[in-house]
Amino acid sequence: MEGGGQRPAPAAPPGQPQGERLQLLLRRSREAKNCAYCPYSRFPVGAALLTAGGEIFSGCNVENACYSLGVCAERTAIQKAISEGHTSFRAMAITSDMGDSFIVPCGACRQVMREFGTDWDIYLTKADGTYIVKRLEELLPLSFGPEDLKKV
Repeated sequence: MEGGGQRPAPAAPPGQPQGERLQLLLRRSREAKNCAYCPYSRFPVGAALLTAGGEIFSGCNVENACYSLGVCAERTAIQKAISEGHTSFRAMAITSDMGDSFIVPCGACRQVMREFGTDWDIYLTKADGTYIVKRLEELLPLSFGPEDLKKV
């Protein structure tokens, strides 16, 4: 696609990403981190989102001199997927340059992720490539989602 657009990845096997598929998701998050625009924080973050249909959408953080107008990598990846018609997700990998800690999504990103369910995996990485995996429901327990609006 023009301008470095998304490349559809081969269809994923049923269940969560494993083996080469997982390595691709992790690699795409690292590649996205390299595109981060973060002149103020100097804290690049990349994310790669695996849709239920097997496509991967990546995103990076994009800062702004008006700080509140910046957007996180996780929300960038989600917005790109949504803009291409995807609303069901299996997993997301998040990458940064944090050395001793695993990168975790901010509260706003967790809530945006929650909009699309709680039953998907989030791969949190360190700069050395090691990772842990958490379910979204672990990162945002007792969450509020679209189904709660129907309880009124």
